[in-house]
Amino acid sequence: MPWDRNQMAARAAQELEDGMYVNLGIGIPTLVANYVGDKDITLQSENGMLGMGPFPFEGEEDADLINAGKQTITELSRTSYFDSATSFAMIRGGKIAAAVLGAMEVDEEGDLANWMIPGVLVKGMGGAMDLVAGVGRVIVVMDHTNKHGKSKLLKKCTLPLTGKKVVNRIITNLGVLDVVDGGLKIIEIAEGVTEDEIRASTEANIVN
Repeated sequence: MPWDRNQMAARAAQELEDGMYVNLGIGIPTLVANYVGDKDITLQSENGMLGMGPFPFEGEEDADLINAGKQTITELSRTSYFDSATSFAMIRGGKIAAAVLGAMEVDEEGDLANWMIPGVLVKGMGGAMDLVAGVGRVIVVMDHTNKHGKSKLLKKCTLPLTGKKVVNRIITNLGVLDVVDGGLKIIEIAEGVTEDEIRASTEANIVN
């Protein structure tokens, strides 16, 4: 069976190492906070929080504690708060080791489109462009195909780009792929999924 949202988030959490400062994007990436476990990871939110904890249990929510996606979260004993200018100085200054982001499209060169669909009203790009330009490693977590069954891993992105050649690793419901010279390389396959299924669901070139 393909991975569900929580399994994808748990797999993304395996990418994080002790001592890392990590930004989590909106959507599935926010669930990564629930799977950090005992690792010494400091999660950063661009709305001005360093040291995010996991999501609160029902009834324990604090409406004043939210992430960039306006979801209620928890704080840790070491949590600190600051303004957005300081937050983006961390990102633009290369202080954040990795970002785990969602995506609408990723192509075989590592181009990322994750902020808008033409004709659909959006508030803006948010911190996505700064993140892909400023962090050390970009990990994308997303479904392998869209709701119509068409691949989201393309030869060339068709939507407006967030960044060019910025994605390092892609974790989908079917498995894990890296952006390498010449295309994408399958690193891991979800239990119950076959390599043929991944290839059939991927428009981008897959490198052996």
